[in-house]
Amino acid sequence: MTSRLYVMRHGEAGPGRPDHERELTARGHAEAGHMAEWLARQSLEGARLFSSPYRRARQTAAHVAGALGIDTVELPIITPDDSPGAVCEWLLNMSDGQPIVLVSHMPLVGLLTGQLVEGSSDRGLAFPTAAVAELESEVWAAGCARLLRFMAPHDIC
Repeated sequence: MTSRLYVMRHGEAGPGRPDHERELTARGHAEAGHMAEWLARQSLEGARLFSSPYRRARQTAAHVAGALGIDTVELPIITPDDSPGAVCEWLLNMSDGQPIVLVSHMPLVGLLTGQLVEGSSDRGLAFPTAAVAELESEVWAAGCARLLRFMAPHDIC
């Protein structure tokens, strides 16, 4: 059974400490809203939305949740420095054909995409803020996914 994964980086965030409390800027909210509207135009019936517990990711996910009409679940293993391998293991247990949207951070989003598509996290993508990688796979294991699209806010303006 083929399923889809949408890996999204949070919108632009302002500086601050502690890192987990940084908030989206006005531009970050606009980026997140723009990409949420784009996601709403995709075939995401039955989608599940997971967010990093960091504030900027939760704020981005709120835009997506509103556009898709679904709830967000915080997932503690998708913070900036978490292991793409751990996320792949988690994804293996989620393979039921339902689309999944993950809202997280660099470097994790790039490393995870590289691991799933190329089989190695050292070949990851550079994600602009609020960018989304759309992946397809029958099994969420290293090197088994196909990158269908890579969209950033400036691609859909």
